[in-house]
Amino acid sequence: MQAMGWAWIVPLLPLAAYGLQVFFARLGKGLTYLTIALLGASFLLSLGVLADALRGGQMAWSWSWLVVGPYQVEMGLRVGPLEAAMMAMVTFVSLMVEIYSVGYMAQDAKWTRFFANVHLFVFGMLVVVMADNFLLFFAGWEIMGLCSYLLIGHWYEDLDNARAASKSFLVTRLGDIGFLIGIFILFAYTGSLNFDVVNEAAVLWPAGGATLVALLIFLGAVGKSAQFPLHVWLPDAMAGPTPVSALIHAATMVAAGVFLVARTYPIFEASGLALWVVALIGAFTAFMAATIATVQADIKKTLAYSTISQLGYMMLSLGLFGYGAALFHLLAHAFFKALLFLGSGSVIHGLQGEQDMHRMGGLWRKMPWTALTFILGGAALAGIPPLAGYFSKEAILHDASAVSPLLTWVGILTAGITAYYVTRMIWLTFFGRPRQADLYDHAHESPWVMLLPLVLLAIPTVLFGYLEEPLLDFLRAPLASGTAGYVTLATLAVTAGGALAGLVLYVSDPVVRRQLLAALRPIYIFLKEKWYWDYVTLAVTGLGLAFGWLAAMVDRYVIDGVVNGLAWLTGQLGQLSRRWATGDGQAYILAMSLGLLVGLAIYLGMGS
Repeated sequence: MQAMGWAWIVPLLPLAAYGLQVFFARLGKGLTYLTIALLGASFLLSLGVLADALRGGQMAWSWSWLVVGPYQVEMGLRVGPLEAAMMAMVTFVSLMVEIYSVGYMAQDAKWTRFFANVHLFVFGMLVVVMADNFLLFFAGWEIMGLCSYLLIGHWYEDLDNARAASKSFLVTRLGDIGFLIGIFILFAYTGSLNFDVVNEAAVLWPAGGATLVALLIFLGAVGKSAQFPLHVWLPDAMAGPTPVSALIHAATMVAAGVFLVARTYPIFEASGLALWVVALIGAFTAFMAATIATVQADIKKTLAYSTISQLGYMMLSLGLFGYGAALFHLLAHAFFKALLFLGSGSVIHGLQGEQDMHRMGGLWRKMPWTALTFILGGAALAGIPPLAGYFSKEAILHDASAVSPLLTWVGILTAGITAYYVTRMIWLTFFGRPRQADLYDHAHESPWVMLLPLVLLAIPTVLFGYLEEPLLDFLRAPLASGTAGYVTLATLAVTAGGALAGLVLYVSDPVVRRQLLAALRPIYIFLKEKWYWDYVTLAVTGLGLAFGWLAAMVDRYVIDGVVNGLAWLTGQLGQLSRRWATGDGQAYILAMSLGLLVGLAIYLGMGS
């Protein structure tokens, strides 16, 4: 178990890579290749840690960080089965993204800054995965938030990109505020921030206290994992470079919210009610985001809404006691969604920046490797057997069927919608006739440095599903007792129906499609406007600004007015009293005598 003893080095290697990029930036691209090699070493060490974990090895390492009176705050790292699996996934996907970025970002003027921020992000994500306490976890959580902001706004010269970065940062901070309050309450309840201590104590809490803490923790997860109503930041985050979308907004950071709920699952179980909130939010988010994806023209935004939807599946599973299925889908989804985002980047790269699928078509002839790997990723996303997405989605729906048939059917219907928009996306991009001749004529396949990660990510996309049983045994998270016979048949039928609908609609004469859209125009507009959530967000923002203005006015003219008015009155009384301060002792004695006589007269009058 030698590798397990060195597990603490896994996050330090990308941190060292970040330091090299920052302090030795003048060395240029040659240094970047060295830092990518450091990330490769982190991945290899993660594989060693995973191998040790498979043999039963674990690691726990902590130190006293702060002592205040009777309270002692410890910082530490821990690696068990879940952490080992997550470390291997994070470092592998990150390495693929960085290798891909060598080609994708080759002409970028801020090359060093980009790779430095990616390395810092990987460090933050690994801290989140390995932290044994809420304080260190939150530090990594915020590092990821900062890097997300920096990478989304990488091309900050474009005002839209800068706004998208600010929006993502502010929206996710709303969730983080709730999470931080939850941490404070946890510390007040238990006197500890250690995950194991807090989770063990959760069973002794009153249900109301557990529900409050669980919902505050879930608020942080809602922000990071882009769940309703804080989902609005993720589609705008597509303004960043495509490798960023693959790493942060598909495979790793957005999964951190799901990982947080899984890490604190005993608190949610102690509540009961909080689990139903998680399930309902997850089911609604999965369905809503899938419907919006059906009308997107931008290939990256289609994948963004798809990511929101798949994260909703994971939350649905967690809420319905499908802990193992949610983790299985989290890991499987990371591989095929990273593949899809990098594949979309390959298409965009080959089309000189074009992202509108309605301007593409027929690209499989020009980009055969990109097309093949993208289709594999899309089929996994749609739940086509025997790819990884089929097994993980089936596990979620089977678990759900043991608890809530209604939410199970929501998941099945969402699977059909997913198959439809995936078919639409693949057809518009790679098949049919070229719809923009000049783009098609200049289209070309990506260089090998971008294709190699696609091929490597396609391997777990195809094979990972076969690891379901050993993986869940390893994670000590067996599937729930859901074995409803209708689930597999219904899911396959609905998935096939969605894919067939996509083919019929887009292979047929465009006139048929236009007639159908005209007949369904109100629904089309509703979906095109993203369920009008942007308007709701704008209204809430406007309401917040109005309340802020009102509070400022009250503060300035009421509160400050009262304080300033009292000060003015005191000053006037002081000016008046100065006239009586003559310095004449006889006058003072006379005034005192008169006051005494007046007081005596009042007293005698009251007594009579």
